[in-house]
Amino acid sequence: MKAPYSFLLMLFCVLFSFAVFAAPVNINSADAATIDAAMKGVGAKYAAAIVAYRTKNGPFKRVDDLTKVKGIGPKVVERNRANLTTGEAGAEGSTK
Repeated sequence: MKAPYSFLLMLFCVLFSFAVFAAPVNINSADAATIDAAMKGVGAKYAAAIVAYRTKNGPFKRVDDLTKVKGIGPKVVERNRANLTTGEAGAEGSTK
């Protein structure tokens, strides 16, 4: 009976390590599939809308600028802030 628990513990550690050490996603260079996979509460439709907005209006200056995309609200930004960047030095999750 001990083996299944060991396997589950090992699986948890592996999955948790990927979540902890994953680099922030650059919302100014990521494609829609990457944004979809990285952001909680954002599916393929809204990930494509983020890329379309960026293409039309230029790069995002701040992570908070995602709220300018129709369907992306402040709660979604807050939920994902730690995993997002604009690519600027020190801009990870920045509200400046």
